[in-house]
Amino acid sequence: MAPTVDPRRALVVGVDYGTLSGRAVIIRVHDGAELGSAVLAYPHAVMDRTLTAGPAADAGTPVALRPDWALQVPSDYVDVLRSAVPAALAAARAEHGADVVDPSLVVGIGTDFTACTMVPTTADGTPLSELPQFADRPHAYVKLWKHHAAQGQADRINDLAHARGEAWINRYGGLISSEWEFAKGLQLLEEDREVYDATEHWVEAADWIVWQLSGRYVRNACTAGYKGIYQDGTYPSEEFLAALNPDFAGFVADKLAHEIGSLGAAAGTLTPEAAAWTGLPEGIAVAVGNVDAHVTAPAAGAVEPGQMTAIMGTSTCHVMNGSSLHEVPGMCGAVDGGIVDGLWGYEAGQSGVGDIFGWFVDTSVPPAYVDAAAARGISVHEHLTELAARQQIGEHGLVALDWHSGNRSVLVDHELSGVVVGQTLATTPEDQYRALLEATAFGTRTIVEAFNASGVPVTELVVAGGLLKNALLMQIYADVTRLPLSTIASEQGPALGSAIHAAVAAGAYPDVRAAAQVMGRRTVAAYTPIEANAVRYDALFAEYTLLHDYFGRGENTVMHRLKSIRRAATSAETAQTVVAEATEAAMAAVSAEVLA
Repeated sequence: MAPTVDPRRALVVGVDYGTLSGRAVIIRVHDGAELGSAVLAYPHAVMDRTLTAGPAADAGTPVALRPDWALQVPSDYVDVLRSAVPAALAAARAEHGADVVDPSLVVGIGTDFTACTMVPTTADGTPLSELPQFADRPHAYVKLWKHHAAQGQADRINDLAHARGEAWINRYGGLISSEWEFAKGLQLLEEDREVYDATEHWVEAADWIVWQLSGRYVRNACTAGYKGIYQDGTYPSEEFLAALNPDFAGFVADKLAHEIGSLGAAAGTLTPEAAAWTGLPEGIAVAVGNVDAHVTAPAAGAVEPGQMTAIMGTSTCHVMNGSSLHEVPGMCGAVDGGIVDGLWGYEAGQSGVGDIFGWFVDTSVPPAYVDAAAARGISVHEHLTELAARQQIGEHGLVALDWHSGNRSVLVDHELSGVVVGQTLATTPEDQYRALLEATAFGTRTIVEAFNASGVPVTELVVAGGLLKNALLMQIYADVTRLPLSTIASEQGPALGSAIHAAVAAGAYPDVRAAAQVMGRRTVAAYTPIEANAVRYDALFAEYTLLHDYFGRGENTVMHRLKSIRRAATSAETAQTVVAEATEAAMAAVSAEVLA
């Protein structure tokens, strides 16, 4: 740590880049106290229907996006540094005083990001979307983690890996996701060759933002291992890539491979430009990038084997450490030191959780419910939760599959979709809402059971993220999983975790595990399973499992067929629009000639 700063007064900054916003938090190093925070919603949010950036959008004719796309604008991430970091400093100073919160006391900054979120850049890190010639090309923009349009490429990667007997495929539970670096890169090659050829670096957003802060491009070990198929010091071979597509052979060597940075290490120091953006001192430590879920485990003080941390928000990511390597079906990866040094870090996840609840409220709730919530001054979510909490388990007569955004674990198939079974004319919104809450808990139990059966026992479920505020949901998870459920003490879990990594990068602690013991904390067994509830949920979970295997393991592939039908219909609609626009332009030209 910088010798001019008193260790008991030293501060660090953590910045958490989520799906819709970026949040900065000011943390005191010696005890993990949170002194102030601020958030900025991304100006362009998530672009999943039209490209709301670029000249076409400015002209009022935004480029349409195909189904399963999810893009972002990289300048929104820099706006977080310009806005949220100074605002967090100001908030902390206002509450604690200028003597306690002085920018000169900040010794490091750490960041975390959603993953796998990819940025195509030039050699100097300029995003291709910022080049005029590519400003209206969707493939030039950031592909957010929930961009699932590369499922076909992922399927080919999986099939080829198994056909060739590639050893690395087993480190990922036997399946590579459409969300990850290689599937998205192959989609880029095959759908926009010009943008692919112009891409000199295929960069995780977690590393791109560190590049902007430090002026150095360093790939972090976490995303390289979990999302970039980097195992035992190597990527998939050139021969493997060429078998996918001959023009993909040089993908690793030309666009992906780069220096790997250890978690908790310093990628570099804050540049003068970034210091001006943030109001922080030039030259402070900038931690190697990381993933939102993985930094949260230290923030919850949950880095020992057996402690599974579930970061529950729009989606859920499950991370835990193990003392040895095991192959878990459908896991998102097992990486040596992927969370903390000295242990194997495991990852699994659910692609939709809070997103599912939000979708239901936005699309399926009658006006009377909205009015009732407004009259009481509460949200529709709170209103539905209260109504659902009055029910006996199983009273609604429903069981649902939580696949509205596909399945990440254990099936790793984003062609799957949601199901609700048992609806009648008497089914109410609160019935459906509770069934969806329970479905996500069943999805987590499926993941826990896969780990238990594979020699990676789960003994404690630790929850972080915004959804832990829902007490009904938390009790459902404890009852369904039959595990003690602990809750993170911080409302800023990922940002606190990033700050912990910043403290290590600045030299305040020898490693992340040591820092987590001091700066991270949780409420142990905040919820415990109620046996009578657990027995009832066992019966519902058995029905969930039957549906899960029927639709998810190949017996009935109707969901895949429906996705194909949808894509064909969308393509036809796009073609019709193009024809209509061309016809309209031709008629306008003829009219102009007649008038002339």
